[in-house]
Amino acid sequence: MEVQQLDDYFGYTEKGSSFEGEIRAGVTTFLTMAYILLVNPAMLTVAIGDGTEAGNATAFADVLFATAVAAFIGCVVMGLWANLPFALAPGMGLNAYFVFGVVIGMGVPWQLALFAVFVEGLLFLAMSIPQIPGIGSWRSQMINSIPTDLKIATGAGIGMFLAIIGLREMGWIQDDGATLVNLGPTESWGGVIGEAGVTTVTDGSFALWEHGAVISMVALISIAVMMARGWKGAMIYGIGLATVWGWAVGAYDPYNDFLAGGAGWGSATAELPDQWIGLPDMPEETLGAAFGSDGLGAAGDNMADFLLVMIAFLFVDIFDTSGTLYSVGRQAGYVDENDVLHNSDEAFASDAAATIVGAVLGTSTTTTYIESAAGVEEGGKTGLTAVVVGVLMLSGLLFTDLFAAVPQFAMASALVIIGALMMRQAADIDWSDSEMALPAFLTIVLMPFTYSIADGIAFGVISYCAIKIGMQKWDQLNPVMWALFVLMMMFYVGPGDHSTFGWIFNELL
Repeated sequence: MEVQQLDDYFGYTEKGSSFEGEIRAGVTTFLTMAYILLVNPAMLTVAIGDGTEAGNATAFADVLFATAVAAFIGCVVMGLWANLPFALAPGMGLNAYFVFGVVIGMGVPWQLALFAVFVEGLLFLAMSIPQIPGIGSWRSQMINSIPTDLKIATGAGIGMFLAIIGLREMGWIQDDGATLVNLGPTESWGGVIGEAGVTTVTDGSFALWEHGAVISMVALISIAVMMARGWKGAMIYGIGLATVWGWAVGAYDPYNDFLAGGAGWGSATAELPDQWIGLPDMPEETLGAAFGSDGLGAAGDNMADFLLVMIAFLFVDIFDTSGTLYSVGRQAGYVDENDVLHNSDEAFASDAAATIVGAVLGTSTTTTYIESAAGVEEGGKTGLTAVVVGVLMLSGLLFTDLFAAVPQFAMASALVIIGALMMRQAADIDWSDSEMALPAFLTIVLMPFTYSIADGIAFGVISYCAIKIGMQKWDQLNPVMWALFVLMMMFYVGPGDHSTFGWIFNELL
């Protein structure tokens, strides 16, 4: 397609941009969010990998394939159909909930969790098509029914959740039998085996500059400095700095040292990849796993957990996508005087389509990225920007082995930065409202304290409704909030050792 044909299709000249400007904006957005090609496979491998080096390598490659393809499809559909400069990829926070909240926390098989993502994507797609009678209008009704401060608190809480995960993977915090969490063993960093009174790492002797915790903290501060200076792609540069440093010295990776309390799924030292460029393979374990015996086939025996997980995915996806689309859309000039986003139905449908494809291939919920604002700031005005991001995301498949060799501590520094950025939303909460302060606070703090996004959302809603009932202001609770209140209470309260959901399904089955 020639440049003039591209202009005729996207209309970037009419919108005040140019071909070169759209390409530059796409590259800028890609640089700000390319970390997802590293972080998402690393995170989901914790749940999908079998703990062996070969098994985890396969899981990493599978999730990288799913991440790149889901991002490509989401960006291309967003660009060609909605003609908006918004990029999509598997969402941070949602992938953490998938791994630590659902698979590890609840013991739900990862295949069933993928099926929940698939069903959530279908429901989101149905809600994004207003032509479907009785369904297409649900999305707007649900969004408008949840108090704004609770929606803001959800984003801030996810930021705290990502931060605690990132700090643990960096080696800066660890579990503690007396205080639950504690600072990592800083006094032993750089210790040498055999020295009296020095606790050493289990995988040999490392100098201070060879310890992943130290390297990752330098990377974290470097990213913050580069972002403060306005550098595009600061997170990729920071991750790259930590990675090259780690490879050069064979750095110790505390998160992967099983004997020292780490996850232990990879190598406890940073190692160069066997090859830098290679052709991608189709997923071996994750492709279609959502529909196997441990996915769709296990839904009936785990219906209560399945429903909670699916609803939580849907809830967060709707509000995360809505907030991102409207905030970036307003920056790009695509929100009208009635606060309505241009081509919003197509934008939401693009998001849902990418989620469905990602679940089939093997990754958690795909959503619109707030990093799209970087491309908009660079001058991106049309869907050509999104298409450029999608193509660049797909090119990541050529570097599977390279990405797999990036140390965990290097990628974890990005999680803390993202957490800090997401926490900025908390300033918009009306903390002077005594009926909202506690629900918003519980929503935020229970996510990291319970290691569950779903629990934070649930108790934020429960406490909000309970306070309104206690204030005899039940008329301020709309039908959606009443329904959420009842459903969430049914999940947490029930006879014996069952939730009400579990008791009902046990009786029925």
